[in-house]
Amino acid sequence: MNIAKRCAAEAIGTFWLVFGGCGSAVLAATFYTQANSVPINLGIGLLGVSFAFGLTVMTMAYAIGHISGCHLNPAVTIGLCVAKRFPTKDVVPYIIAQVVGALLGSVTLYFILQGKDGFEGIGDFASNGFDSHSPGKFSLASALVAEVVLTFFFLMIILGATDKRAPAGFAPIAIGLGLTLIHLIGIPVTNLSVNPARSTGPAVMVAIFSGEMWAVTQLWLFWVAPILGAFLAGVAYPQIAEDDPYKS
Repeated sequence: MNIAKRCAAEAIGTFWLVFGGCGSAVLAATFYTQANSVPINLGIGLLGVSFAFGLTVMTMAYAIGHISGCHLNPAVTIGLCVAKRFPTKDVVPYIIAQVVGALLGSVTLYFILQGKDGFEGIGDFASNGFDSHSPGKFSLASALVAEVVLTFFFLMIILGATDKRAPAGFAPIAIGLGLTLIHLIGIPVTNLSVNPARSTGPAVMVAIFSGEMWAVTQLWLFWVAPILGAFLAGVAYPQIAEDDPYKS
């Protein structure tokens, strides 16, 4: 498959991840209706948002995994490259495609959001943050450790589930559920990233449509920490899997 088609698949897949995952947080996490003049919250909450992110990856893994590998995440691309599962020459095109897909997904989500009756602004738009911008007011140090550790284990799941010795056909399920678990742990800390592209799309929208720069100012963490965690997993997995068939 040529690189243009694979990058197109990555852009589409990352669009779906951001639109579906962040969309669930922005549009459905809290949703109030009225019953006998009493407000009732029918929102999906933290659990629902966590599953939404997992489902986006699982569904796209089945849809485009055979085309591009369904990375949807610069950290995943870099981790697979470090583990010698992905060619170095294709890393930059994949990352560009993922960021473009994330931006398009964020723009589409904003267009839908601003059409709501009584729309008063973009809010945090599911952006990632630390200190006062952390959902649970966690510090920079806590955010850094959480993002590194959770990305490390996400990549370990990906590398293990896609090993040729693993049960065939089940990798998307393991990876999707792994991402769900990671969100259950990490949403209170940083709104959970483990994906620089996913972090970039909402951060740019907040800067453009609200004029607030905090999400862009803190964005560095959500590139550095996931890439570091992915790099460490890319080094560690081949050492554990001594007869890994992908080893050169």
